[in-house]
Amino acid sequence: MTTPQLTPDVRIQGSEVFDLAQSWRGYRINKMCNALSQAGNRDAFRRDEEAFMAAFRLTEQEKQLVRERDFSGLLAAGGNIYFLLKLGVVTGNGLYAMGARMRGESYEQFLATRNDRGAT
Repeated sequence: MTTPQLTPDVRIQGSEVFDLAQSWRGYRINKMCNALSQAGNRDAFRRDEEAFMAAFRLTEQEKQLVRERDFSGLLAAGGNIYFLLKLGVVTGNGLYAMGARMRGESYEQFLATRNDRGAT
């Protein structure tokens, strides 16, 4: 039995589909975020974010998204949510904090919706 997949040109409004084009577009971001899996790299990022981003050749726009902790922007730039979680953790933005920022809510507002049926 196969699971039906989205037609390649169909997009869900307001969401990003991580496809091959997104993967290539976000290569630098994802490579940098994946490097944060190693403790030494997390320390290096905390010591000097600018140097760490430069080592992965992030564009100025990508660097700005990281500086602003703009997780929605990073997703739109090709970031993969699983790699972005590594950046979130090292910057003190766990999954729920990232979700709150992406929805334009405070952390408390976001948490209040987690047990609501139909919460988006």
